Amino acid sequence: MSKVARIGLLGYGTVGSAVYALVQREHGRILEATGVDVQVVRIVEKDRSRYGQGAPSDLFTDQAGPVLADPEIDVIVELIGGKTVAYDFVEQALRAGKDVVTANKQLLANRGQPLFDLARRLSRQIRFEASVAGAVPIIKVMRESMVGADLHTVYGIVNGTTNYILTQMFQRAGDYPEMLARAQELGYAEADPTDDVGGADSAAKMAILGSVAFHSRVTMANVHYEGIGGVSLEDVQYAKDLGFAVKLLGAARLVDGRVNVRVYPALVPLDHPLAAINGVYNAVFLQGDVIDEIVLSGPGAGGRQTSSAVLADIMAVAGTAQVGFLQNCSCYLDLPFCPDEEMESALFIRVRVEDRAGVLAQIAAAFGEQGVSIQSLIQKGHGDQAELVLITHPSRERDSTAAIDQIVSLSCVRGRPMTMRVL
Repeated sequence: MSKVARIGLLGYGTVGSAVYALVQREHGRILEATGVDVQVVRIVEKDRSRYGQGAPSDLFTDQAGPVLADPEIDVIVELIGGKTVAYDFVEQALRAGKDVVTANKQLLANRGQPLFDLARRLSRQIRFEASVAGAVPIIKVMRESMVGADLHTVYGIVNGTTNYILTQMFQRAGDYPEMLARAQELGYAEADPTDDVGGADSAAKMAILGSVAFHSRVTMANVHYEGIGGVSLEDVQYAKDLGFAVKLLGAARLVDGRVNVRVYPALVPLDHPLAAINGVYNAVFLQGDVIDEIVLSGPGAGGRQTSSAVLADIMAVAGTAQVGFLQNCSCYLDLPFCPDEEMESALFIRVRVEDRAGVLAQIAAAFGEQGVSIQSLIQKGHGDQAELVLITHPSRERDSTAAIDQIVSLSCVRGRPMTMRVL
């Protein structure tokens, strides 16, 4: 006999409509392969213009309450986004005895802990594979396949919008504003792209990945993030000349029992696999004492791609007899955080200076006084000024920051340097 999994779908936008279409298209194959009869029985959608677009109009309602309370519904799939209404809906669904599948990274990164705690008390599941990296099954791999891998580092590209923009800049297609506009025209960037290009989207994803990797709660408040708005075509081309590509990286590291999670634009050596991840693709590298290094990559955005992760979570819920930490949040530790200034990084530094004798010596002396050594340097003249592009050896960021502050105070320096970390 087949098992019926009745789904209440909250939201019928790009992802929600793709989930419905995927369930309908693969229904027979899923039933034959798993014995689970997946049925979308109700769809909550405020925009009535979407009623009947791919799904029978009688499935739609604009009232979530009756759907959340319906005893015939087994799984609530939350795809409306946001941190307020979505929180209330997920909480109501759990209290009504339903399992939850969500793609809502901001909800989990900002307000996930009380929901996971509630799910644990009520023996319900919250699955969230689609919240990070689209179709790439990074959550499942980390929670299940890597459970004994002793992970200490998770890093990579987790935002397709910024990766597309930086790829185009690397290929000299245009500067940042032009490439952002093109990304919006192609549907790779939202009308308001602030979360993507400002780094908040990646930060939420890295908070989730850090929590899963190190079994200790990481929230958005614990993640320092920077975007790509300050990266110019000139920076990208200088990096290219030095043998690097610029990527927006997320990095979660375990350092002497302390957690550090950050998002920042960084120079990636052209011979590193991340440098070849272009366009809207994502890639996440996992490092651990047992596994050395493993990489997962694939399309990180899009309705069809994300819907595959949502459906995988629905099937995981339907196929799970008992609830344990693998089905919910695995944060059973409470690790301290490592301050950014204690982390070590090499830096790319571009600074405009007066083009006269003795300037290089002053710059080098400022770095030397803080114990920061220079690995390479390019100098280009611009009339009575020159542009210096340096890459330092790795050093504590506290020391690098002090050196840069000292450089800014020099009379030969024109403006604050542009800096990026180097992978």
